[in-house]
Amino acid sequence: MKESRRSFFKKGMAGALLLGTPRILKAAVPDPVKPKAPKAVNPFKLGMAGYTFVNFDLDTTLKTLKDLDVHYLCIKDFHLPLNSSDEAIQQFHDKCAEYDVTGYAVGPIYMKSKEAVDQAFDYARRVGVNLIVGVPDYDLLPYVDQKVKEYDFNYAIHLHGPDIVTYPDATDVWENTKDLDPRIGMCLDVGHDLRNGCDPVADFRKYHSRVFDVHIKDVTEASKAGTGIQIGRGKIDYPALIDVMREVNYTGVCSLEYEKDMKDPFLGIAESIGYFKAVSDMPSK
Repeated sequence: MKESRRSFFKKGMAGALLLGTPRILKAAVPDPVKPKAPKAVNPFKLGMAGYTFVNFDLDTTLKTLKDLDVHYLCIKDFHLPLNSSDEAIQQFHDKCAEYDVTGYAVGPIYMKSKEAVDQAFDYARRVGVNLIVGVPDYDLLPYVDQKVKEYDFNYAIHLHGPDIVTYPDATDVWENTKDLDPRIGMCLDVGHDLRNGCDPVADFRKYHSRVFDVHIKDVTEASKAGTGIQIGRGKIDYPALIDVMREVNYTGVCSLEYEKDMKDPFLGIAESIGYFKAVSDMPSK
């Protein structure tokens, strides 16, 4: 009796195991992994406009760029004055190298005289860049044209929306430079262009041959009342803008110029950089 009962339990356990095997095997074999959608080709160099850190020293600026994996900086004169010695310029570059950051341009630099134009070009030469982001008075453009030919630099005029009379939008820059040396163009500030009632996406497509630098930002309104806000929360269509940059094969730098909470901008900067990177990785429409 004991033997038969033992045999019965053995057979029952074996049956239970056999019956449960398909479930066990099914649970053990993972479902096929769906391949991830390929990332879009993202050739853009992401940088920072030095003006973003007008309230902070160079060390804070460079540490922030390193933390955000951003490697290009448009140099403002409060971090490297126009009259800096060659030794000071070398020290600046050495410090940037410690953080894996390259100063790729200087400016914006405002120019109201020929002497100011001369100083800016000499400064750029000594700093070792070939791109000046400038804001010359209109009557100085013929002289800027001469200097561009002499130095073989690109000169990108920074547009300022409705706040400043000179160069309010991309069309104004184009109309004033289209007959000059082709190395004279614009720093397309997409936020200010929108604030002057223009479409920065359409303007990028229309004037791309003269776009040498881009200031990326977002604004709350497409009017003078618009103010700075984190990229992705405002009125600029960034997926469309990035599609156009790919379409025209833009190879310059996209530099964040963050103008909200400028005494405590760090969270907004991080959110803006993260959004731009994420959208840049998305396939085109």
